[in-house]
Amino acid sequence: MITLTINGTEHKVEAEDDMPLLWVIRDLVGLTGTKFGCGIAQCGACTVHIDGMPVRSCQTFVGDVGGAQITTIEGVKGKVAETLQAVWADLDVPQCGYCQSGQIMSATDLLTNNQKPTDDDIDAAMAGNLCRCATYHRIRAGIHEAAKRLEA
Repeated sequence: MITLTINGTEHKVEAEDDMPLLWVIRDLVGLTGTKFGCGIAQCGACTVHIDGMPVRSCQTFVGDVGGAQITTIEGVKGKVAETLQAVWADLDVPQCGYCQSGQIMSATDLLTNNQKPTDDDIDAAMAGNLCRCATYHRIRAGIHEAAKRLEA
């Protein structure tokens, strides 16, 4: 039995230590906003925050995160995350939307640590998040707009 704190709630799950956190979040806890994309930590669809840092949950073992604060797209809160989500809707950023939970999680980390990112900052922070629909220009515009709104 492993105890995890996900989105501020304690969950006791029966899982092997080497089970990917992604499957615990989705299959055992029932939070399906975090997506499976590639399974090799290359696409970013499975991005969650562990103790405030973006991490690929498909390659993170549940046995390695006991005692950590895990935040999924369902639990990401605060002015930065809420502003990003509003901008995403206002600018119609996603196309299919499959990668967007990972995009929001990475963008939240970026704007939390850099309130005025340049295009290069955005590209570097978002490089681990792939979008099959290629909405990268809309994602970058969304991050810039969120930064402007947060500044006001």
